[in-house]
Amino acid sequence: MLPIEKGTPVVEYDGPRFSKDEADERYKDRFITYLFSTGNGGEVIDGFGTAMFLNHCCEPNCETENIDGRIWVVATRDIAPGEELTYEYNLHDSDDDDADCYCGTAKCRGTMFSDDEVKRRARKARKQAAKA
Repeated sequence: MLPIEKGTPVVEYDGPRFSKDEADERYKDRFITYLFSTGNGGEVIDGFGTAMFLNHCCEPNCETENIDGRIWVVATRDIAPGEELTYEYNLHDSDDDDADCYCGTAKCRGTMFSDDEVKRRARKARKQAAKA
């Protein structure tokens, strides 16, 4: 096996695309989904495919990139054969109460939520506490 070189597209996050509102309705009774926000006006991808097997890590070896309208998981450094492929999920706009991270790296943030989502939730909690 050969290493994966930095900058190499590894796997496409592919599947049907639809609005977040449609996704919320379609998956309201499901415990697990593999939705990926494209950043394109609320459009999401139902990524029930190969990319769903890549785990979150706070010190990932890959990141997602929009390449010509397609979402790719791309190597951020050279990756040795047999090394697990990971990327930071940066979850946002979720109804989930928690998205705990257990990656175990030295830089583990303890959550799979994006920094912006963590801040948004903290602001919301402060507002609710002020009302109480």
